[in-house]
Amino acid sequence: MSPLTVVPGNAVVAAVIGLGSMGLGMALSMKRAGLDVVGYDITPMAIDRFIADGGRSATTPGDSAKDADIVVSVVVNGAQTEAMLFGPNGIANRMKPGAVFISSATMDPAVARDLSQRVEALGFHYLDAPISGGAAKAATGELTIMASGSEQAFELARPALDAMAGKVYELGDAAGAGAAFKMVNQLLAGVHIAAACEAITFAAKQGLDLNKVYEVITASAGNSWMFENRIPHVLAGDYTPLSTVEIFVKDLGIVQDMARAERYPVPLVAAALQMYLAASGAGMGRDDDSSLARIYAQLSGAELPGESGKLQA
Repeated sequence: MSPLTVVPGNAVVAAVIGLGSMGLGMALSMKRAGLDVVGYDITPMAIDRFIADGGRSATTPGDSAKDADIVVSVVVNGAQTEAMLFGPNGIANRMKPGAVFISSATMDPAVARDLSQRVEALGFHYLDAPISGGAAKAATGELTIMASGSEQAFELARPALDAMAGKVYELGDAAGAGAAFKMVNQLLAGVHIAAACEAITFAAKQGLDLNKVYEVITASAGNSWMFENRIPHVLAGDYTPLSTVEIFVKDLGIVQDMARAERYPVPLVAAALQMYLAASGAGMGRDDDSSLARIYAQLSGAELPGESGKLQA
């Protein structure tokens, strides 16, 4: 890893913590926009990718954040966000006075509100800003960002938001609203993926030409963005992860917990979550979320491209 160095000049300094498929694209989008970007990830390979693309790195999260005007957190969930901020090597005591912390992890709105209060109590600004659009849109700076926070947090975060997003929805003046909007999105995304996988495997069970099914459905009323986006993975028999099964184990679990607290029924979420759990339990947790089609195939004996479709003995 290259050491952290301070670049002279007046460029806005941004730290990106989490250089996975989303964070890497976000960091490079900010770099293209002229921000001075420092990256950190726990995986050396992720840091090496960022350096190969002209980025610079830090050896710890604290080092990445200490000179940053904007810290963008692209970790997995609320627990990782809390640990990164307030854990033994947390950045909360290393951040630059008056910096803004942009939290892009998907989490329960109550967790977002708690983290915001704790960060702001230390004199920093917090923007609750979950993201949608996938790795491709992260790489081109065209994400959808669902953000909420104070007017000052938005103002300080604007250079990063403009660089990373095609659309920024300003959803309120307090943390939690952005997280809640993201959970509505994840409810729909998770259910739609499950429905798409159920439909394409049902078609396989009928002995239909799956490529023709894809052509017909994407031109018909039954189409969805998830059917159009995920079913090509099934047709190719390629489950290389772009978005993993475990993401929806986590996110639909959060939706179910939120709904239970409100005594609100979510039967479609519950059914979809069981399929994600089945896929994870079958060893597919880190595979692409279109792997739900493989579980349907195993249960039914349907044949999918590249898959035997049979339950293992």
